[in-house]
Amino acid sequence: MHLMELYLKVAAVYTLRHFVELRFVLEPLDMVTVRGSVLQLDCQARSDQGVPAIAWKKDGVLLSTVVDERRQQLTNGSLLVQNVVHSRHHRPDEGSYQCLATLEGMGAIVSRTAKVTVSGPLRVVVPTESVSSYMGDTALLRCEVTGEPMPVVRWQKNREDLPLTFTTDSRVVVLPSGSLQVSQVQPPDSATYRCLAENPGSARTGTDADLRVLPAEPGVSRSLVFLQRPQKVTALQGKDAVLECSASGYPTPSFYWLRGNEMIETAHICVFCQSTSDMSAVTLVSSSVPPQFLNYPSNMYAYESTDIEMECAVTGNPQPSVRWVKNGEVVIPSDYFQIVDGNNLQILGLVKSDEGFYQCVAENEAGNAQAMAQLILRDSGALPSAPRDVVPVLVSSRFVRLSWRPPVETHGSILTYGVYFSQEGVNRERSINVSETDMLQLTVGSLKPEETYSFRVVAYNDIGPGESSESIKLTTKQELQVPGPVENLVADATSPTAIQATWDPPAYANGPVQGYRLVWTETSSGKEQVIGQSYKMEGLKKFTEYSLRVLALNRFGPGVSTDDMVITTLSDVPSSAPQNISLEVVYSRSIKVSWQPPPPSTQNGFITGYKLRHRKTGRRGDQEAIEPNNLWYLFTGLEKGSQYSFQVAAMTANGTGPFSEWYTAETPENDLDETQVPNQPSSLHVRPLPNSIIMSWTPPLNPNILVRGYIIGYGVGSPYAETVRVDSKQRYYSIENLEPSSHYVISLKAFNNAGEGVPLYESAVTRSMSDPSDPSDDDLFHLFDKFPTPIPDTSTPMIPPVGVQAVALTSDSVRVSWADNSISKNQKSTEVRYYSVKWKSSYSTSGKFKSADTTALSHTVTGLKPNTVYEFAVMVTKGRKSSTWSMTAHATTYEAAPSSAPKDLTVIGREGRPRSILISWQPPMEANGRITGYLLYYTLDKNMPIDEWVMETISGDRLTHQVMDLNLDTIYYFRIQAKNAKGVGPLSDPIQFRTSKGRHGDSSYWPSDNNLIDRSSLNEPPIGQMRPPHGSVTPQKNSNLLVIIVVSVGAVTIVVVVTVALICTRRSSAQQRNSAGKRKGSQKDLRPPDLWIHHEEMELKNMEKPSSLAPSGRESPIQTCQEIAPVSHSQSESQMGSKSSHSGHVEHSFDLEVLWLIYIFENLCAAHGSAPSLSLLGGDPDEASSSISTLERSLAARRATRTKLMIPMDSQPSNTREWRSESCIQNTDIASGPRPGTNVSSSELQCC
Repeated sequence: MHLMELYLKVAAVYTLRHFVELRFVLEPLDMVTVRGSVLQLDCQARSDQGVPAIAWKKDGVLLSTVVDERRQQLTNGSLLVQNVVHSRHHRPDEGSYQCLATLEGMGAIVSRTAKVTVSGPLRVVVPTESVSSYMGDTALLRCEVTGEPMPVVRWQKNREDLPLTFTTDSRVVVLPSGSLQVSQVQPPDSATYRCLAENPGSARTGTDADLRVLPAEPGVSRSLVFLQRPQKVTALQGKDAVLECSASGYPTPSFYWLRGNEMIETAHICVFCQSTSDMSAVTLVSSSVPPQFLNYPSNMYAYESTDIEMECAVTGNPQPSVRWVKNGEVVIPSDYFQIVDGNNLQILGLVKSDEGFYQCVAENEAGNAQAMAQLILRDSGALPSAPRDVVPVLVSSRFVRLSWRPPVETHGSILTYGVYFSQEGVNRERSINVSETDMLQLTVGSLKPEETYSFRVVAYNDIGPGESSESIKLTTKQELQVPGPVENLVADATSPTAIQATWDPPAYANGPVQGYRLVWTETSSGKEQVIGQSYKMEGLKKFTEYSLRVLALNRFGPGVSTDDMVITTLSDVPSSAPQNISLEVVYSRSIKVSWQPPPPSTQNGFITGYKLRHRKTGRRGDQEAIEPNNLWYLFTGLEKGSQYSFQVAAMTANGTGPFSEWYTAETPENDLDETQVPNQPSSLHVRPLPNSIIMSWTPPLNPNILVRGYIIGYGVGSPYAETVRVDSKQRYYSIENLEPSSHYVISLKAFNNAGEGVPLYESAVTRSMSDPSDPSDDDLFHLFDKFPTPIPDTSTPMIPPVGVQAVALTSDSVRVSWADNSISKNQKSTEVRYYSVKWKSSYSTSGKFKSADTTALSHTVTGLKPNTVYEFAVMVTKGRKSSTWSMTAHATTYEAAPSSAPKDLTVIGREGRPRSILISWQPPMEANGRITGYLLYYTLDKNMPIDEWVMETISGDRLTHQVMDLNLDTIYYFRIQAKNAKGVGPLSDPIQFRTSKGRHGDSSYWPSDNNLIDRSSLNEPPIGQMRPPHGSVTPQKNSNLLVIIVVSVGAVTIVVVVTVALICTRRSSAQQRNSAGKRKGSQKDLRPPDLWIHHEEMELKNMEKPSSLAPSGRESPIQTCQEIAPVSHSQSESQMGSKSSHSGHVEHSFDLEVLWLIYIFENLCAAHGSAPSLSLLGGDPDEASSSISTLERSLAARRATRTKLMIPMDSQPSNTREWRSESCIQNTDIASGPRPGTNVSSSELQCC
């Protein structure tokens, strides 16, 4: 029997599959290539189970070398692309490439993402302009050229190349931006300069610009002018970052750099460039860090139907985005694949197909990285038999309790039991394990009412899961007939301390409603009240966000609750003064006042500013108003050797809160000396403890030398192993985390801007852990503002704080409170106890806590991230005794408006649809809540106020948007911002996009330009002006067509003048014919012409033949020419009043032409002694003069309202008549005479 068991165990071990080594030895790199060249991406993989098969992906899709014969995969796995293709609308070879290594029957992994960029043509953004500079000043010649990739810029002087590299003392230098800076300008610098830009794809030569050197007038000062302000710089960690700063003026300015308020020698995170004549500029330097793994996923074995979790923790700047890949395919989150605890992958109910290689892929703008792990599902070995007698103990609507008996054959000790269950109709099976090995019962919760589930039980031993019991099917019970949710819940804040809530009964009550329960929550406990259909909550906290819900009650109990409604009480003036006020005497005539905002619970609204009062002793005080983002103020111009007092108060929109107490400081008689280093500290005392050394000191004896701080050095046998800098006001410090029974040497020296002073040395030996405690150690801790980390004590430990509660106050603060049961009722209140509060984000992968210390039983933690879950714990310390950490409490900070803009805003054209573009983006890095929507703005003029841009609202679940009906060959600017329930975030930086010129040869689009250099900017219309209509051709684009148009208009004008003259000379005969024509107007066989102008009456009629006759026998006009203009006018006004008129509309002007024809017509007729008339078909000739004046007034009104009419291009049908600048003859041809079959007199002129 024992031999058989041994054989089974050996067989089980033998059949256990081992993890496979599969890794890349060569991965593709980012490449920049040019059109028409050859692109090669290398990739090699290695495995201990054979040679992996290599395939390639582009933009996440597998590439096929059969479809495109230009692509070829070499035998070593490299990808070769010949004759790279790249155009404006066709870029098949540009994108992201990945190598896929596959082991047959085991899985696959993907390589890093390699970005391939095809170099495009360069474009000069701003041409170089000539400059004039006084001798001795600084001159700056700009060269702004853009392209992909960014070009290398060099300069020429009088067409001779300037050196690419310059010495540190050179007066001429090329800045990283491409600008040429000439310092201390001299007469030989007067010359002609130009820049040359090159990248792998193209080269551009800038315009010539002259540098003129002006003679300087001796002794005449010139104001300072910034030639180049420092710009925001982002650089990879470990790389150099160059900040440009250039200014001119006389006397010659000198420069220094500040980080915050501290002078530095090198650029840093926040840089402040300032000249000595009080001019400054601010910029930001940020470092980008590629993704780095803190926790790697590890290979693991698992069993079917169990749950597993793969860990992955990543850091980087900006914070990397993480996705999981299984066998080369992205894992899409679902009910069974979930992302938990930050970036960990949890797989529920494992099945055989879940085996394979899993990769955690992290990406940010600095790079990408991936880590791999393999998952193998184990087979059964010498395992337990099935558990017996599985029966339900209790079946409810939401849970089931099962019991069973142990299996007959355990084959060892039973480690645990697993209960497997699945819902009927669902293929996935879930499992839950018992918490103790001898438990033979388990409750399965989170079930659905009135659903059928299958349950089975499996026993586990040290080899794995055994045989399964027979499945039993159970149906959960029906829910109790409780009321549904109430309707129309409305809550209004009536005052800073009250909220009124009202609602309607539920739609289905399932019986009489016996009452309602209103639950409102500002703390974790909340309040409840059984009431009617309205209730006023009073005594609330001011400007505090409350969450409330209502549920109805009947005889079965409370019903379904409404969704939480969030409402904030009204704001009020602050109820307390700012805190932590400190005064610092900066110089003999300056005092710096610093403070912190009032406690969040007493701010009662958003702090809009601060008020300061200051007074000299014996005088009346003055008042200063400070902006809300400043928490300090520097008072200057004070008197030396005088005493001043200060008060601070906070302000909200409701008014000013109480002032603080008076704080007093005295200015010295003279400024402290900083031309020499400080003297040695006058004394240094140390007290060793087992794991720390407490040190105290006194400042240097000479009080006239300025001390800015102290440098502490310490180490075993040497004081140079570790160094710490502390503030000049500090006199105590505790060196922590030392080794017991070790000899340490400590140094202390003072420093200022002149340098570091002479150090003072001391040595100490830390105690052993077995040394008895010194009672005097308990008296040390009152010396410290920040007491040291508590030291473990082997005596009776203290009881940790209990009842720890964490309550979110705002989006960035949480109040933590607790109780200390170790304090007896008769204990003296003077006993000093210190409490340490530690916290971290629940999703933090670093495992590092932040901490703060207090003597109270509560503490407000600030500086937290919005909409983030934090966990808190508290520890109490008394002397050398300290407790363990308490139970953790959790709180989620409130949401806040997004603090960053959506990223990666991209605009691409739509192939075949030149008037449409597709915009895509990514959510903001700091969403601070659930994104509910996006606001997209676009315009032609990026300098317009944002409220004048065209705005389109997009739902929060969309990351793409299509904009249609744009103008062709036009530059548009786009910006986007995100919004959530708390407001909108900042706008993204504007990006520009030029729409395409349309198809070649199509009159509906602009002519294409095949040259690499973009000449469209030469004929760019003024900012804010739209393009011409469809089919029109701009004079700038086609000079030949301009000549044709001018000649045609001139010819038509001559014809019109001659015709009008003939009309006026034959007035009398035409009147007789017209009278005869009128008497014959009722005859059906006489059909009047479509549109004619008599010498006495000018009638405008339809150009088309009507399909039916009016009852009078005369043709019914469809629309008269006089009616056309007002219709177009109304359309134009309505369209131009809309902000969306930027797209889909063009201008068409015809007022001047019509008025000009009327003017000629009137003057010619006046010369012949006749008056012109204009009437509709069948109109009275007496209305002629009024009709003309009406038309003139209409045109004049249109000109006064808007200089040009806007006619929609796409909305007009093809058969719509419109006024044209060209004239056309329909039935009468001037040159060839009337068309056969028409009856038109020589005095009739028809237009269409």
